[in-house]
Amino acid sequence: MNDILTQLAAVLEERKCADPESSYVAKLYAKGLDAILKKIGEEATETVMAAKDGDSDKIIYEVADLWFHTLVLLAQQGLKPQDVLNELARRFGVSGVEEKASRGVK
Repeated sequence: MNDILTQLAAVLEERKCADPESSYVAKLYAKGLDAILKKIGEEATETVMAAKDGDSDKIIYEVADLWFHTLVLLAQQGLKPQDVLNELARRFGVSGVEEKASRGVK
């Protein structure tokens, strides 16, 4: 799994220098953070709707869109997929109740 995330992260970095007229991702970067966040919100909503429909293929498609746009956000913010994987690894084996308590979340 890390290979595809690493490859995708590299492409997303390259797109920072691409012409917005020739690249969807470059166009998102050019529009700025709000456009990226709006796209993540749209994809999250579409993921929820696909789950409500119970269509496995649709869920996979929409989650892929959501993950992709989240990766765009990470790149735009100077972060890498590995940063998120490291956080997930840190949490692995820790109960959700304990993890939330460590952040002061109720």
